[in-house]
Amino acid sequence: MKLRSYDVIDHVYDVIVVGAGGSGLRACLGLAEAGLRTACVTKVFPTRSHTVAAQGGISAALGNMGEDDWRWHMYDTVKGSDWLSDQDSVAGMCEQAPSAVIELEHYGVPFSRTDDGKIYQRPFGGMTTHYGEEIAVRTCAAADRTGHAILHTLYQQALKNKVEFFVEYFAIDLIMEGSECLGLMAWCLEDGTMHRFRSNLVILATGGYGRAYFSATSAHTCTGDGNAMVLRAGLPLQDMEFVQFHPTGIYGSGCLITEGARGEGGFLTNADGERFMERYAPNAKDLASRDVVSRSMTQEIIEGRGVGIDKDHMYLHLNHLGRSVLDERLPGITETARVFAGIDLTREPIPVIPTVHYNMGGIPTNFDGEVLTQTTGDLKPVEGLMSIGEAACVSVHGANRLGSNSLLDLIVFGRSSSRRAATLLKGQVRAASFDGAQGEDAIARFDGVRAAKGGSSTAVIRQKMQRGMQKHCAVFRTKSVLLGGLEEIMGAWEMFQDLSITDRSLVWNTDLVEALELDNMLRQSATTVASALYRTESRGAHAREDFPDRDDERWLKHSLSWVDDALEVRMDTRPVVLTTGDYDVQPIPPKARNY
Repeated sequence: MKLRSYDVIDHVYDVIVVGAGGSGLRACLGLAEAGLRTACVTKVFPTRSHTVAAQGGISAALGNMGEDDWRWHMYDTVKGSDWLSDQDSVAGMCEQAPSAVIELEHYGVPFSRTDDGKIYQRPFGGMTTHYGEEIAVRTCAAADRTGHAILHTLYQQALKNKVEFFVEYFAIDLIMEGSECLGLMAWCLEDGTMHRFRSNLVILATGGYGRAYFSATSAHTCTGDGNAMVLRAGLPLQDMEFVQFHPTGIYGSGCLITEGARGEGGFLTNADGERFMERYAPNAKDLASRDVVSRSMTQEIIEGRGVGIDKDHMYLHLNHLGRSVLDERLPGITETARVFAGIDLTREPIPVIPTVHYNMGGIPTNFDGEVLTQTTGDLKPVEGLMSIGEAACVSVHGANRLGSNSLLDLIVFGRSSSRRAATLLKGQVRAASFDGAQGEDAIARFDGVRAAKGGSSTAVIRQKMQRGMQKHCAVFRTKSVLLGGLEEIMGAWEMFQDLSITDRSLVWNTDLVEALELDNMLRQSATTVASALYRTESRGAHAREDFPDRDDERWLKHSLSWVDDALEVRMDTRPVVLTTGDYDVQPIPPKARNY
């Protein structure tokens, strides 16, 4: 098929999965095991997907190293979310966690082991037993390279089950017909060809958009491509104001130091050498939830107790643990600190600062991964479209994700989406190939960016956006600061209309790739700042200094945001689910979140 000036190669599959991280590969594996012909479209080689960087572990109430129960795990997750999570989805995730982890073990994930051969587990922030009474030992780990172990195992299993991979293909846009998703348009970076994928279902597993910020633990590929495709399709995103800052990114580089480091006994100190978290969270201390620790560190810096020449960061101490513990439990962190901070962990603390780490918001879905959109006040599934992983908002993380719940999210919802797809497609005939100019809008947008001859480079515009987000939509927020952020993003969007592309080729044109990613990030940046302005309360990772209290009467609800091609954002809300469905557990009513 010829669309505009491009020859387009057509493909037909039962299901197309976009993204080859943990959720995408778990979905691919489940789909292939169900006998569905599955394609995985990914812009990087699967084992380079960002899941490979996940360090500390995956949460599950196995009880291998102490008493545990999935209901306690659910309590912690809802409490950590500051009561913005949907409790039916949280109950489902936590109840299924043990079986999902055991399944990973059977697939071949090389978990670390206890002396009696069970999966090793470590403490993590916000994880407790007996509904907050004691610290839980719940996070299953493969040393400090758990994401690496899971990703490689799932990729091997997907290959074994004959999943077809389209590696280094950049997904341009969804192909929609009315409110139904028919497929996907993608560009092959290796040879410059255009590809049009037709399927009964598209599953977006494209990850977060952390690179919209100047300092982030995310890989440079984390540009939220699926979220932007959804926005361009006229569908909403949910809870975009909630951006998690991880307390311990290495100062200067942003590289992640896992929460598992504090789970193994690490602690933070300020310029006075004080273990200051004992003041902010007397019970959990350094293992309070991430939003609490990030705000506490930021407050210490604001009040002049930061370390270093500029007094703008904190110290994380692991030197007291000893070389044997570091070598066995935290080998990756030891190497990361040496390479990126020049630190010998056996002798010196690591300089750390809160760094953008995770996006709680994303594409609204139900437990089965079906994308939801709002029509006349109600939410209904979008035919032919699913989303999972960090790209999606189920919502199990609400206003703040607990550490080690992310890998669990990937696996549980990767599995649930594949099971739902198998049910939906049972007995269905494979979709017929495209017979017209479907996808031409995607090609036209691609062609417009490729032919841009303005005066602003991608790098200059991107830096304006990233610094604007870092300065105006960070740990603490006010109306005036956020309005300044919106002005910065709109300024960057105006510059993008005057974009300059110097390379017109189609084979590995990284200039064009980065420009397309910038388009995606600008749209999400606008929804993030607008959503933060819209929510006039403080909850979880969203801390408004001009509205310092949580307001359950007015704001116990999810935000929904739409953005048009002029970057104008429209806002609405939907209720939080405060019931637990068919699960044998009582709902957890909102109350004070004491640590």
